[in-house]
Amino acid sequence: MRTRTTYYTDTMKKIATIFLLSLAIISCGNGEDKSVEEVIEDGNLSEIRQKKSELSKEQSELSRKLDLLESAINDLDEDRGRPLVNIQKLEDTTFRHYAQVQGDVYTDENIVIYSETSGILNDVRVNEGQQVSKGQVLAVIDDGGLSSELARIETQLALAETTFERQERLWEQNIGSEMQYLEAKSNFEAMQNSASQIRTQLAKNTVRAPFSGVIDEIITEEGEVVNPGQSQLFRLVSLKNMFIEASVPENYLNQITEGSEVIVEIGSIGKQFTGEIQRVGNTINPNNRTFRIEVAIPNEDGLVRPNQIATVMINDYINEEAIIVPEHTVQQNSQGETLVYVWEPQEENKGLAKKVVVETGYVYQGKIEITEGLEPGDTIITDGSRNLRDGQEIQTSN
Repeated sequence: MRTRTTYYTDTMKKIATIFLLSLAIISCGNGEDKSVEEVIEDGNLSEIRQKKSELSKEQSELSRKLDLLESAINDLDEDRGRPLVNIQKLEDTTFRHYAQVQGDVYTDENIVIYSETSGILNDVRVNEGQQVSKGQVLAVIDDGGLSSELARIETQLALAETTFERQERLWEQNIGSEMQYLEAKSNFEAMQNSASQIRTQLAKNTVRAPFSGVIDEIITEEGEVVNPGQSQLFRLVSLKNMFIEASVPENYLNQITEGSEVIVEIGSIGKQFTGEIQRVGNTINPNNRTFRIEVAIPNEDGLVRPNQIATVMINDYINEEAIIVPEHTVQQNSQGETLVYVWEPQEENKGLAKKVVVETGYVYQGKIEITEGLEPGDTIITDGSRNLRDGQEIQTSN
């Protein structure tokens, strides 16, 4: 049986033959026939009009013959009434469904360092953007003479210690009075306490990094007066231990646990991460009926920053042997049935469309799970299925 392609090929050959024959007849009938360009170049208005009239007649004759050929094609082409479709053979595959929620990026190590004492900030030793280590000196606040006071107290402490040790030896030898021994001991301990208090106070004049990170901002400039608990000195941020906090609807409580797989997307930097839930909240927010989750994310290149917006996709369903089809192939008829069309082959690229009623499951990223109605090895109609009817003759290009 001749195919549509064969008919179209024959048609084109016929058209080309007719066109060439027409040109030959015209050429033989007028040996002195000029081209359009030559007629225009001569500039003879009557010849130009005559040339136009001749070409119009030729065009009309060719159009009439093309209409005859098209009519013959319509009468002879048996495949003309068959819709063209694409088909796909079904196989078992793993289907994962993800619930999507929005979250924000945080880090536990993002703090503002305050002054712990009063004085003038007279020695800032870091710059904005500088990487610092835990315990590194960031700045020094003027001690207002505490260093001199400590030196004086330490001198008195040394004397008190010597006196106490001498009185202790004498007391052990039953020489001297108990009162002398106790006074020396008390004086020594008092000097120790005084020196310790001043050292503690002086330590507050030296501002150190509580953890390793980056000086994100110098808030107070060198030379300004600072006060304890009021003056903000630096913002210190560590980008190593980053995590995402998100709120999840409470109906996912029985599907989400610590260790559940998640996929995280941060659109602002075009990054996607795979991770696990490291913490699940124990309370439900009564305002929006959600619970909190935390997901740790890597940040080797330092592109993830606090307060970025992230999309968290939580894997809440897996089927290792699922039948999935493109979502657009599933239809509903007037009876409320959910259906797809299956390909029943006849010969070569021809077949029949068979309606199959199905039951569906989860939908994710344009794919829908078929729980009943289809089996591995079935061939469904993908493209071109919308206007089909049960038992209709069709043909496929694939």
